[in-house]
Amino acid sequence: MAYHKGNLSFEKMLLKFIGEPDPLLSMLEWLCHKMMEVEVTSKLGASKNEHSDDRKGYLSGTRVRRFDTRMGTMYLLVPKVRKGGYVPFFVTEKKRSEHALLQVVQEAFVNGISTRKIERLAHSLGIESISASQVSVINKELNEQIKEFRERRLDDTYPVIWVDALYEKIRVDHRICNMAVLVVCGVNLDGKREILAVEPMFEESEASYTTLFDSLKARGLQNVWLAVSDAHQGLVNAVRKSFIGCSWQRCKVHFMRNILAHVPGKEKEFFAAKLKQIWQQPDDKSARRYAKILIDEYEKRFPKAIETLEDGLDESLQYYQFPEIDFRKISSTNVLERLNKEIRRRSRVVGIFPSMDSYIRLVCCYLMEYAEDWETANCYIHKNILQVMLSKRKAA
Repeated sequence: MAYHKGNLSFEKMLLKFIGEPDPLLSMLEWLCHKMMEVEVTSKLGASKNEHSDDRKGYLSGTRVRRFDTRMGTMYLLVPKVRKGGYVPFFVTEKKRSEHALLQVVQEAFVNGISTRKIERLAHSLGIESISASQVSVINKELNEQIKEFRERRLDDTYPVIWVDALYEKIRVDHRICNMAVLVVCGVNLDGKREILAVEPMFEESEASYTTLFDSLKARGLQNVWLAVSDAHQGLVNAVRKSFIGCSWQRCKVHFMRNILAHVPGKEKEFFAAKLKQIWQQPDDKSARRYAKILIDEYEKRFPKAIETLEDGLDESLQYYQFPEIDFRKISSTNVLERLNKEIRRRSRVVGIFPSMDSYIRLVCCYLMEYAEDWETANCYIHKNILQVMLSKRKAA
């Protein structure tokens, strides 16, 4: 008879759940409340309103706790215990999965998914909502890792560094500013590439680049053999003052663009093919000989272009002073151009960043992953080559 009554009671519960908008979620919510009731009774040594000599504590009302599950979001009335507190065991166990969820949100943010898209993604997974503010709080947890990455100790010597700037829209004091983000990449004596700095600045000037290089020196960097960049005068001056004895290589790609800006559109392709041959010669002497032939041939036809070529030719051929290294790797800033392209692909999703911290958080998280790939990849410049060059420099 008792078994029959139990079956009828269970069937009534099932009918009640079937009438709910989400029967499975309602059943899970009921089960959670029953489990909390049993667990609290065991913890206190007596049930609610029960008089017992074994009682170890008392209830003090309830508190509402949001609980996100794969079936959806529900709000539990968690019993409050006067002394010692109480957290349901299934909530404690869920912390691991909650942490995994946060990692997914962080990874989505790093990969350029906007906070609104993350909110929709969470909703599709059965989670009621993750607001933009919650996503921001979650991602601030990354700050410690980012700080460690940006302030880490650097090696004493980086044979080659590449420096470039890209421009991003960042909100500062309620104003949208077009800020210069200075990026520095280097090769260490083991031949591995490293991202040395990512610094947003209000302007691209000698003062800002000097500040950037001073920060690198404060972190341990002292010696640079070759700096590769475009011809921004402030950058060039800062390199020469900050790293005494360092050679400066003008990026041949930027230099070609500067020259071709003075060539008529219909002639650009033809002249560019000839111009490119200067930086593909086997040695410095051959490059200069070819450049002279080109200058003599076109100085009357494209005078402004030829003048630009003559003014910057020496700086664009500095890589020939490092014949041990593959010229394709040190004659331009292509290594940074690819990096900047990836940064823009992610930052474009956001558009205008709400703060400088949010920009640094997104970009540095991505660059940290990029740096890990570089660390496990093959050497960019063979270590033995750099060691031989180091020995020659010390002997000199």
